[in-house]
Amino acid sequence: MPTPSLPSLATCCTRMVSMNRTAKILLMVGVDVLALPLCFLVAMTLRLGDTGSATRFGMAAYLEVTLVTVAAFSVSDVYRAVIRFIDQRLLTATGLALGGAVLCVYFGLLLTKDEQLPRGALAIYWFIAFSYVVTSRISVRNFLRNHISARPANEHTVAIYGAGEAGAQLALAMRSSNEYRPVCFFDEKHVLNERTIDGLRVFHTDRLSEMVSSLCIRSIIIAIPSVSPERLRDIMQRLAAAGVTTKILSRLLDLADERAPIESIRELKFEDLLGRAPVPPRIDLFARCVHQKTVLVTGAGGSIGSELCRQIVTLAPAQLHLLDHSEFALYTIRQELQTRFPDLPIIAHLGSVCSSALVERILQDEQVDTIYHAAAYKHVPLVETNIVEGLRNNVLGSQVIAAAAGKFKVETCVLISSDKAVRPSNIMGASKRIAELIFQAAASRYSADTTFCMVRFGNVLGSSGSVIPLFQRQIAHGGPLTITHPDVARYFMLISEAAQLVIQAGAMAKGGDVFVLDMGAPIKIVDLARSMIVLSGLTERSPLNPGGDIDIKFVGLFPGEKLNEELLTEGLVYPSEHPRIMRMKESALHSGVLETYITFLMMACDTNDRGMIDSMVKAIVAEYTPQTHMASAPSVLAGGKQTLTKIIPFRI
Repeated sequence: MPTPSLPSLATCCTRMVSMNRTAKILLMVGVDVLALPLCFLVAMTLRLGDTGSATRFGMAAYLEVTLVTVAAFSVSDVYRAVIRFIDQRLLTATGLALGGAVLCVYFGLLLTKDEQLPRGALAIYWFIAFSYVVTSRISVRNFLRNHISARPANEHTVAIYGAGEAGAQLALAMRSSNEYRPVCFFDEKHVLNERTIDGLRVFHTDRLSEMVSSLCIRSIIIAIPSVSPERLRDIMQRLAAAGVTTKILSRLLDLADERAPIESIRELKFEDLLGRAPVPPRIDLFARCVHQKTVLVTGAGGSIGSELCRQIVTLAPAQLHLLDHSEFALYTIRQELQTRFPDLPIIAHLGSVCSSALVERILQDEQVDTIYHAAAYKHVPLVETNIVEGLRNNVLGSQVIAAAAGKFKVETCVLISSDKAVRPSNIMGASKRIAELIFQAAASRYSADTTFCMVRFGNVLGSSGSVIPLFQRQIAHGGPLTITHPDVARYFMLISEAAQLVIQAGAMAKGGDVFVLDMGAPIKIVDLARSMIVLSGLTERSPLNPGGDIDIKFVGLFPGEKLNEELLTEGLVYPSEHPRIMRMKESALHSGVLETYITFLMMACDTNDRGMIDSMVKAIVAEYTPQTHMASAPSVLAGGKQTLTKIIPFRI
């Protein structure tokens, strides 16, 4: 009868690694309970000169020292450290824990007035026990590394970009991973070239293409936690040219958690290319206008409106009311929110913000405390060719909301505006500036009961109709990526930042304020397009790279499009309660004059009189300067008669 074979070393190592954390701690404690008395015995022997003298004190002294040392190790988290990832923190914790144990035993001897046990043996014990702990942990670490079981065939061969501390810790974590097999480091420092870190060779980034090919590297993980977005874009383009996919280490590593380093590896996201760090909200401001309040969000089914709702439901409002004219969009966001928060009253209202009867009924019946007005048409080319509906929705809708909020004494009313409202060059931007003027007039008229304010956005990454979804569709179809002009640049913000800015603005508003987020420097659209090509694992086709995958095509500026948008005018800029949010005060029209102008503007829209529409828009928004670099967009207003040629604006 054949005798059963003993488990291999690799199998034993694999079983040891797969043990749960509690079992591993108990194993370490058990080994220490056996080894630490021997360490103290050696210390006593060295102090007294022979083993016989050392053993005459009995087992009680050795047991006492061992228990105190194990307790000190437990308190200082020595047992929580992962043996395979030993670092300087473990050595420091071990030394301090042993020092604390020695002091506890020393003072215990003083309190009990024990004069027999030699004090010098305790100092010797510190050195011997420290040597034992370090030697035993390092030996186990090396044993596990050398005898770990065979790696799976589907493991990714990867390199690590960045041979710093984060990269070295990541390499340690990968050695026990079944997902990744690190083969080398890449680093931009020439001094590290051909050096070895944790058994892996470091190569300068000039040798990227060469080593990717020779080592069959499939992916490169960027392990530089503090990398700036500008440098990240450069690294991505360099890695794309080498023909590898790119991932990034999203956060600093916590080696007390064995899975943390591997779980920190993720795909690159658009926010990595934002050009700045995301702006975190201030929690005290975040909930002030929402917690236990009845909140209404107009345009709740849109990109900004739906994200606003997602943020609001986390702040425990009393009720959340959704208003949108799109049945599908309204149904979708209500179902999503109700699934996440089944106990929260969420009421969906189907209709237009231009309906004063509907809006007033909602505010009167539901006693709304806070309104976030996100309903608007925002796509510049569409509004430019459908100016009647664009103006009616953006202007009349804002007028209805502002008037109803003042009438029913809503506490806070926030308008979501656009950077295109600053010195507008198109109808969409002009309509948003008129909406701002409406809210400024309402702030003056209803200041005793309602706080009105406005928030100006740049471009929101990933929102409907924005450039990123367009580029995604174009990449999926093989290109080309269409850009209007090589010098077009825009400010970008995350959709979560946009929603948080709106909610915080209402909390900081005094009345008539315009809030703008500090969004850093604008980003060129062509740079964003190239980064998205890289994120897709493709290369740009160009005269220098005719074998690339995707073309970039410049199609010319749209009617009303500017090369660069602005967020600030010449108005006064003040700091707000949030260090990254600016507050502005701008010139406004007298409310009576503004109402007269808007009445004429709506009459012009009713009669499709393009000449009168242009005149009224220019009268209300003196800074409106339609772009003349291209032919006008096809007009849906042909045939109307100009009845008003010029109206002089009255400003205060």
